[in-house]
Amino acid sequence: MNNVNVDPSSTGLDPKVAGLLCYVFSFISGIIFLAIEKKSQFVKFHAAQSLIVFGALTLINFILGFIPIIGAIIAFIVWPLSFVLWIVLMLLALQGKQTKLPIVGDYAERLSRSF
Repeated sequence: MNNVNVDPSSTGLDPKVAGLLCYVFSFISGIIFLAIEKKSQFVKFHAAQSLIVFGALTLINFILGFIPIIGAIIAFIVWPLSFVLWIVLMLLALQGKQTKLPIVGDYAERLSRSF
């Protein structure tokens, strides 16, 4: 967890608020902010991490829907954990912290640099 020197956002929003908004609509807002943010590496990182994490969780939940009984049990565990992760990531972004999740954080960092 790094407190970073948050650079200004090209969106006109406070970069911490933009970072939070990257998570609000799951991977959809991540895609939007990756597309519109031109300057802030902080915002791009949170957008990329949102895209990867919640895109993967959405795909996992979709696949679990096709697995009888066990899929429902696993989904029952994954959904609340996903919700807690969503809240925590939004709060950390709002605090100006660039928290790299294990494995995903490195991919998000590389993806954010390519935009």
